[in-house]
Amino acid sequence: MRQVIIVGSGPAGYTAAIYAARANLEPLVVASSVEAGGELMNTTDVENFPGFPDGIQGPELMEKMQAQAERFGAEVLYDDVVSLELEGDVKRVTLGSGTVHEAESIIIATGSAYRKLGLPGEERLSGHGVSWCATCDGFFFRERVIAVVGGGDSAMEEATFLTRFASKVYVIHRRDSLRASKIMQERAFANEKIEFVWNAEVVDILGEDTVTGVKLRSTVDGTESELAVEGVFVAIGNDPRVHLVHDQLELTPEGTIKVDGRSSRTSLPGVFAAGDVIDPTYRQAVTAAASGTVAALDAEHYLAARGEAGAPDVYDDEISGRPEADAA
Repeated sequence: MRQVIIVGSGPAGYTAAIYAARANLEPLVVASSVEAGGELMNTTDVENFPGFPDGIQGPELMEKMQAQAERFGAEVLYDDVVSLELEGDVKRVTLGSGTVHEAESIIIATGSAYRKLGLPGEERLSGHGVSWCATCDGFFFRERVIAVVGGGDSAMEEATFLTRFASKVYVIHRRDSLRASKIMQERAFANEKIEFVWNAEVVDILGEDTVTGVKLRSTVDGTESELAVEGVFVAIGNDPRVHLVHDQLELTPEGTIKVDGRSSRTSLPGVFAAGDVIDPTYRQAVTAAASGTVAALDAEHYLAARGEAGAPDVYDDEISGRPEADAA
């Protein structure tokens, strides 16, 4: 039986693995068979992660995090978790392969998933002009006219990146101002290939076999129009990946896993959570990494308390999540 299993392999998961491995907890990281590395695997330049003054590519950053965790003894497993059993002293993790791993503690760092528009054409034309990842699919839209839906940082990043390939990029936003940070807005506004379509929502994606356009509805007067594009990139946010813990852990009104204050402690003893799955607000790589640190330290103190007490029911603030100096 493992001391700790970490579900997820983004900045939170790998940082938790680094700390847990250095504490000789020999963590197992279930990294997913298809989405190992998390969202940063789909990100180009990461300019705001400390320690990289010239920036770093998202996949390279995650490779470095994984290598650091493995250096200290973490084991990374490329498989998918299909179910979790979190009640009781022994936690069970069932994988897609059918293998069941047991552990004294679990750290959930499953991140978040791309939010979709919910339109029939979106699913039908997925992979045929509809995408949620510019770095994955931008190359296929050389010298084409495309649209990005959204108004936050991710939408501005997608749009700016896509100008490397597309002849023109429309940014479609429901409002008349952006939610993106000032620097991301300035970059987008300064790019001559980007044109903004304000106060409009996408109500349909047009095309039979490939995208030929989008149908728009004005959020001001309700009038409808069509815009000819050959690709649609959806960048309207993310939803926390909590499907594995529904009916097991308490969630917040925002749908994230609820934790105790600034700790990573969930509603069940021995179960900790970190990263975007607990953060509806900031959702940055550096905050996710810091959250992973907290989760590993909380798990370490929880396991130490179990060992000292010889029983699994010693789960209070003084010994499960805070150093002795803080608890004194």
